[in-house]
Amino acid sequence: MTDDRPILFFDSGVGGLSIVAPARALLPQARFVYAADSAGFPYGTRTEQEIAARVPVLLGRLAERYRPRLIVIACNTASTIALPAIRAALDLPVVGTVPAIRPAALVSRTRTIGVLGTQATVRQAYVDDLAARFAGDCTVLRHGSADLVELAEATLRGERPDPARFAQALAGLFDQPGGAAIDVIVNACTHFPLVEPQLAAAAPHPVRFVDGGDGIARRIVALTQGQDWPAGPGEGIAVFTRLGDRERALTPGLAIRGFTAMEEL
Repeated sequence: MTDDRPILFFDSGVGGLSIVAPARALLPQARFVYAADSAGFPYGTRTEQEIAARVPVLLGRLAERYRPRLIVIACNTASTIALPAIRAALDLPVVGTVPAIRPAALVSRTRTIGVLGTQATVRQAYVDDLAARFAGDCTVLRHGSADLVELAEATLRGERPDPARFAQALAGLFDQPGGAAIDVIVNACTHFPLVEPQLAAAAPHPVRFVDGGDGIARRIVALTQGQDWPAGPGEGIAVFTRLGDRERALTPGLAIRGFTAMEEL
């Protein structure tokens, strides 16, 4: 029998679309639902307590409505704070998103890595643990940028933000002591790969950007191996916890990525 259950991606905004792209490349027949907590956006400036209380409840409602086969928390902030609680609350596979420090350490030549995320992500002990386990011989510099999240959202709405704002976000890394030696930057927020070309152009010298999108896609494939899929993906659904003018302005960018229906939770 055909299994029409979708894969559900969740983020506070549209950053998780950077995770959708590699997953769609590996699973072209899968149905996708993209859920954005627009009423709670942005997560990066919220407290850990707010996120830990909000996200499991929302995912419970989404799981009840859309009956997904698997949920991807396409948000570094929500994953580093609430993933254990989410997994305890839901009776289905949940894939999280964590900063790609290990891949960065594998390719860094200067042994100086930048971690660019939200304020909430970069201050987590989870990031300390990743750096200690996988980049113990590296200098790992961190910077949290709320503005860069807004820049990514604006870009997907078709706006063209001032390039100086991208340079300012990167200055939070490069201007730190030792920052001039950075040769790899971890995009530790799923929003940031959406504006990677702008970040690369704004960097004071050539750097390599890494993120966890490809690894997450492979994990989804492993967890769904042997399952039945529909003949085609059908209409992709984008669901928002608040659907206003700001969210409707995302329609063209969502449609390009296969999400042609919009709903409000």
